Amino acid sequence: MVLVVALAVALWFAGRLFRVPTRVRFILIAVLYLAVLSMQLALPAGNSLREATGGSAAAWLVAGALAAAIWGYWRVLRHLRGRVHPEDRDGAGSGASTAEVERNARHIALREIGGTGQKRLKGARVLVVGAGGLGAPVLQYLAAAGVGTIGVIDGDAVENSNLQRQVIHSDARIGMPKVFSAQKAMADQNPFVSIRPYNRRLTREIAADLFADYDLVLDGTDDVETRYLVNEFAVRARIPLISGAIAQWEGQVTVFDPARGGPCYACVFPEATAPGLAPSCAEAGVLGPLPGVLGTMMAVEAIKVISGAGETLMGSLLIYDALYGDTRSIKLSRRPDCPVCA
Repeated sequence: MVLVVALAVALWFAGRLFRVPTRVRFILIAVLYLAVLSMQLALPAGNSLREATGGSAAAWLVAGALAAAIWGYWRVLRHLRGRVHPEDRDGAGSGASTAEVERNARHIALREIGGTGQKRLKGARVLVVGAGGLGAPVLQYLAAAGVGTIGVIDGDAVENSNLQRQVIHSDARIGMPKVFSAQKAMADQNPFVSIRPYNRRLTREIAADLFADYDLVLDGTDDVETRYLVNEFAVRARIPLISGAIAQWEGQVTVFDPARGGPCYACVFPEATAPGLAPSCAEAGVLGPLPGVLGTMMAVEAIKVISGAGETLMGSLLIYDALYGDTRSIKLSRRPDCPVCA
């Protein structure tokens, strides 16, 4: 009997080596089983061939019945699984279509995100301040990731000089408000997300009402005054702020979240940089792909904050130097006397 089992195992793995279909391998093993059973029933007792293959038909009949029971159970289980709709598996999200679940399958397959995390992404409301260099990759990847509601506020229009790094825009949309250009690109990328464009600058008069509609904000602006404004109202709304900045060859990204024990922007930068010490991209230049690197890091942090996966950069400032391929991290802490979040 051991000899027959060894032969069956050899047939299975030889078929796998030569890429024989699974169904054909099962048929070959079934033919072997029937041949052995026939010998046990047809040959007389004491025959050397019958003795070499077990010596009794009863043992083979029991083995065959057991194999048939296991096969039948597997077929029933497979049938029941086939009746479950994909959107109902692993908590992939109520209201999600089959196409939407298939689109996000790689996220759902990640143990740290899964169906529950993808459902959180679908239910999230994220505001992106700025649709320029950092905002472009942030918006593209948040839309691709299936974030349900994405707001974007920016008062500028697409210019020819933007296209070197702001890859969400195109030459054909020069002159179009950036928020509408970004909206078109995001809708083309993922029709399952809701996009809210605000074609205006963020001001103190509208910030409180605007932030109240969202549970996460990402700041990709290059204006210091706006950065302090975004931080102030994110602290007031008790929502996390993911902040990124770039200059020439270098960029940085972090998560500010005082409501959960982290520092705020004003804790780290209590005073604005003196005029002339922080030149703009137009004055100092910027490497084209650099906003893509840092903006993508911001999108990664947003997905982690929303889904609860891993550890975020709260309390750490990640600095990337593209010129020398160097990455370093600086620990951040809250200031007890911070006028914004203390």
